[in-house]
Amino acid sequence: MTRMTGAQALIKSLEMENVDTIFGLPGGCILPAYDPLLESSIRHVLVRHEQGAGHMAEGYAHVTGRPGVAMVTSGPAATNLVTPLMDAYMDSIPMVGITGQVATGAIGTDAFQECDTVGITRSCTKHNELVMSADDIPMAVRVAFHIATTGRPGPTLIDVPKDVLENEMTWYWPSDDEVKASLPGYRPNTKGHPRMIKEAAKLIMQAERPLLYVGGGMLKARAAEVLRELVDLTGIHVVTTLMARGVFPDSDPLNLGMPGMHGNAYTTTAMQQSDLLINLGARFDDRITGRVGSFAPHAKVIHVDIDPAEQGKVRKPDVPIVGDCRLVTEELVKEIIALQEGGVAQPDLGPWKSRISGWREQFPTTYEQSEPGNALKPQFCLEQLRELAPEGTILTSGVGQHQMWSSLHWKFEEPYTWVNSGGLGTMGFSIPAAIGAKMGRPDRTVWAVDGDGCFQMTAQELVTATVERIPIKVALLNNSYLGMVRQWQEMFYDERYSEVYLSTEYPDYVKWAESMGCVGIRVESPEEVAPAIEKANSINDRTVVIEFRTDSNEKVFPMVPAGRSNDDLLVHPTQTAIRDRLA
Repeated sequence: MTRMTGAQALIKSLEMENVDTIFGLPGGCILPAYDPLLESSIRHVLVRHEQGAGHMAEGYAHVTGRPGVAMVTSGPAATNLVTPLMDAYMDSIPMVGITGQVATGAIGTDAFQECDTVGITRSCTKHNELVMSADDIPMAVRVAFHIATTGRPGPTLIDVPKDVLENEMTWYWPSDDEVKASLPGYRPNTKGHPRMIKEAAKLIMQAERPLLYVGGGMLKARAAEVLRELVDLTGIHVVTTLMARGVFPDSDPLNLGMPGMHGNAYTTTAMQQSDLLINLGARFDDRITGRVGSFAPHAKVIHVDIDPAEQGKVRKPDVPIVGDCRLVTEELVKEIIALQEGGVAQPDLGPWKSRISGWREQFPTTYEQSEPGNALKPQFCLEQLRELAPEGTILTSGVGQHQMWSSLHWKFEEPYTWVNSGGLGTMGFSIPAAIGAKMGRPDRTVWAVDGDGCFQMTAQELVTATVERIPIKVALLNNSYLGMVRQWQEMFYDERYSEVYLSTEYPDYVKWAESMGCVGIRVESPEEVAPAIEKANSINDRTVVIEFRTDSNEKVFPMVPAGRSNDDLLVHPTQTAIRDRLA
């Protein structure tokens, strides 16, 4: 029997779960856990703020599929972790948070840096636990990883008091059966009901205007290959939510890209006119549906999701299927093949494809190029980044206009190359997530696209990138405003710009980047864009920040105003006359 401290058991348990990286920041209550890290094979990345640790863990999980791990101390450190926990919860990202807690005898006394971490994080984790005995640590770790990575993925949290880390225990490692026995109510359904799958196949073979509405659940299920099989088998167009970009290659003519509030006009229109939506791992988010009552009014719905709570939450499906997206889609492919071999033929999809092609020609995603001497167009900067990016580049983004432009103007050709904050919409996500992604895939180039508002929230993590030798590349689209807020104020608040202007002078982003050990480059004219990007791509021993001075008047189009029907879609001003003519 091996005796060890709870802290040693914690680190050994993480090693047993094949953790190779922890993102964190030490402090009083978690300090005992940092001592055995000195002898561990696990690499620790020392962040500058605990929120950064959480977003790095998310970025790592996005690109690897393995749970990211963030370890911080009690009190304010734990509360700083709440935002990334909620972000991971909304976007179904596997993540394990480990927080220190005051000693068991001091819990409830308002001790220094005490907070009810389990209570605070209950609504933003799949599972959380206050571990009250060193003997319970291995099981707590096994349960946390099991729940984070099974069923609908998501964040879990272990809160460990300081004395529990210091006390001794006898080492053991729970078996799979012991873990399952400790969770009698946790039995995710993965296979999908055979009768429902047969019904879904029948509907697909009857539909004249079908669409595959693909969400992030297909990426979480590692289902890109079987999605390709389904598309090749049926010839049905694919729409991908913001969280699913890359699950199907943008270069394929059957990929319509992103629908919804800021999606492609032709994609949103196709969804509205569809007679069958085959929802694979999406949750009918309000940014996709617009006003729910008028969303895809003529469409029947097949909804595949591993989370039974999603069935009927927003749109009642005609065929609900609870199960793993990959496993269910594999069975769906088999059923469709059986129907085809039995003589059942699909309707001719030619007229539907022709209509979609027409919408695509009439309403391409567009913008007006900048005149010589005027401010840069952010879309042009992104297109240049895309064209010059090395193969397999991973793109992360913050939240706002630059996030929407990234999704609209980048071309995603493979899964797990797009990392962003979808459901929670967390400003400041991009830079720490890029660092986490680079840790997970050090062989890839990682570009972080950020706005000046987002950049100022978490740019201190560039120090982490420098000191820890994790070189990323940052494209900072600086329009001196909180761009998306300014767009809304201009369009819906009579141009009453309230507290939205940042500054054209401060900070000096090049000097800021250089002070953090990065290469800083400023770009102000179109002819400077490509050379700056090429220079950034050639530097791989440290982080590069390019500040693009962009046009503050530029807006994201298309746009569905909040609370309105998708039929009220606003197109780019240059396309308004065409839209009016067709209305």
